Amino acid sequence: MLTIFLQAAPGGSSSPMMLILMGVMFVGFYFLMIRPQMRKQKQEKNFQETLKVGTRVVLTSGLHGRIAQIQDDGFVIETLSGKLKFEKAAVSREFTESRFGDKAKAAEKTAEKKEIETEKK
Repeated sequence: MLTIFLQAAPGGSSSPMMLILMGVMFVGFYFLMIRPQMRKQKQEKNFQETLKVGTRVVLTSGLHGRIAQIQDDGFVIETLSGKLKFEKAAVSREFTESRFGDKAKAAEKTAEKKEIETEKK
């Protein structure tokens, strides 16, 4: 075991090849990990800023609702059980017909029926 450590190259010499390899690794990490993550964060921020009152959304917890009010620090989401306040980061995606197709149509119909029932009472 001692002979393996003795055969290692002296630590005082730093080759230019090692520096080039480190630079290539840093550039690779930037383009494969850091840049896509920054792009995703930017898209999420733009999505959250473009949401309007009345938009049907799905939260990260799986809760479905409609935006009732927009505040500086979050949204007030109206669900069938009442109004709840959530952080802006909790909104996962928009629940629209173009994104979810038949599921969105069915959910809107049931929500409209329940609204009509509550108005009759």
